[in-house]
Amino acid sequence: MFSNMKYIQITCLAALIFIAGGCKKLLDVNTDPATPQTAPADFYLAPIIAQMAINSALDYREVQFKFTQNWGAQTANNTFERHGYAASDVGGAMWKFVYISAGLNLEDMISNAKAKENNSLAGIGYAIKAWGFQMLTDSHGPVILDEAFADKLSFKYQDQPEVYAKVREWCTQALVHLNKPDVGDYSAKLVATDFLYGGNREKWKKFVYAILATQYSHLINKPDFATKYADSVVKYVDLSFASSAEDAMISFSGTTSSNSSPFSANSGVLTSASSRVGQPIVNYLTGGVRGTPTVNPKTSIDPRLTRMINPMVTGSTATNGVYRGVVATDGDIPTTKTIPHVLGLATPTTANPFPGKYIFGNGDASVDDPKYPLFTYSQLQFAKAEALFIKGDKGGAYTAYINGIKGHMDFVNLYGRNGSITAPAITIAQVDAYLLSSEVAQNVASLTIADIMGQKYIAQWGWAGQEQWTDMRKYHYDPAVFRQFKQLESAEFFPLNNGDKYAYRIRPRYNSEYIWNRAELEVWGATDDEYHTREMWFSLSN
Repeated sequence: MFSNMKYIQITCLAALIFIAGGCKKLLDVNTDPATPQTAPADFYLAPIIAQMAINSALDYREVQFKFTQNWGAQTANNTFERHGYAASDVGGAMWKFVYISAGLNLEDMISNAKAKENNSLAGIGYAIKAWGFQMLTDSHGPVILDEAFADKLSFKYQDQPEVYAKVREWCTQALVHLNKPDVGDYSAKLVATDFLYGGNREKWKKFVYAILATQYSHLINKPDFATKYADSVVKYVDLSFASSAEDAMISFSGTTSSNSSPFSANSGVLTSASSRVGQPIVNYLTGGVRGTPTVNPKTSIDPRLTRMINPMVTGSTATNGVYRGVVATDGDIPTTKTIPHVLGLATPTTANPFPGKYIFGNGDASVDDPKYPLFTYSQLQFAKAEALFIKGDKGGAYTAYINGIKGHMDFVNLYGRNGSITAPAITIAQVDAYLLSSEVAQNVASLTIADIMGQKYIAQWGWAGQEQWTDMRKYHYDPAVFRQFKQLESAEFFPLNNGDKYAYRIRPRYNSEYIWNRAELEVWGATDDEYHTREMWFSLSN
């Protein structure tokens, strides 16, 4: 959050494409009815939804995906693969989204929608606000909450218990408005500007339930999780998506770099230097969920392997079909072959035959437009399986676990085959063969938490950076739970970690906080070298 209200007001002019109500103080010297200073509420929605994708993707690319080893950098000793930090705005994109890109624009949208009793839009606004602050606190821990948009020169932080409670309050407000009729017909405008659900109230309510389900699923270390919070996870998962067809997926036209998903080959966000396939996903897809992954695999009983990632390449040519990923901190160390970029080649390209694979394609009219996931059915089913397993309902956990695997196969078929050249759909026979393989627990008695979280890692790979990192922090990077995560050796940690510690939080946004709000950072110890390795409230037992 910027510590100078005038700066916020100026930023409003550049953030998104419209002037927010918060800019009024700066501009009301000379008012002109021909040039209104606030926009109709529905005009804000499309750019705000686009920014949800753009800003979360930017943080995932450089930080969360490196912490979780979803993918790795081309060069060795990447700072974030070593669980370090940078004195820059890297990792501050969601901070920017909450306080600037959405910020006062979202506040204005909600207040204007409420004034006109456009309850659909007001409910959507509260849902987006809840999502943004949940993402923000799970990245940074203490954040600016009650003083977020106050006319002040410095801003106080509040810790996760208060932020979590406020998120639940906003979720309740979202549901209240989504259950009220609109005074007037706003449906056409919502269809045109809501790139997530086209104004479908029932689907937005399921989105809100997904926020609540995931929030409660973060609390597994609390003493009363099994007796209290587990039931909340199950309740809200059951109220949320009924299948992968209801996944929260932001749609993009995908015709140019400016209207493409940030994870598509068109956008240019995923660079060759930052986004090489990581070894853990290769291992998980080739025998490593329950067994020992194949060395230099070329094929797998898991049909998702060939749909999600590419084999190694030499220049612009596929090699002999061996799949390999970056080992954390090592970088890409090729001899004559190179670990592929998530888009295909070692150097990304939009040209055939490597136009992107999985959710990283440009889109194909015969399959689907490129989409950017926020929540999925399969992800929630694994959260339900985890909650029921901890509660002691192993039968319910097993059912949700199988539903999660099947749901991710559906996800791959629905959304993961984008590109000018698409992989064939996963067949029922292939799914059945995988479910009968040694990579899947065959009964309730053999199910483990590592089975659930290993499959969830696969289902979240490449898009759910924040939730995957949260899962790993919940279990304190336990190798017994995340079997293919490479445990770093002492020399591989970032030098300032003071004790070879894994990262648990991202530092507050550098430019706005370390420069303008430094006194508040010192209150929380955020200027200490090891601050980013301190556990967050959600991962602690107290």
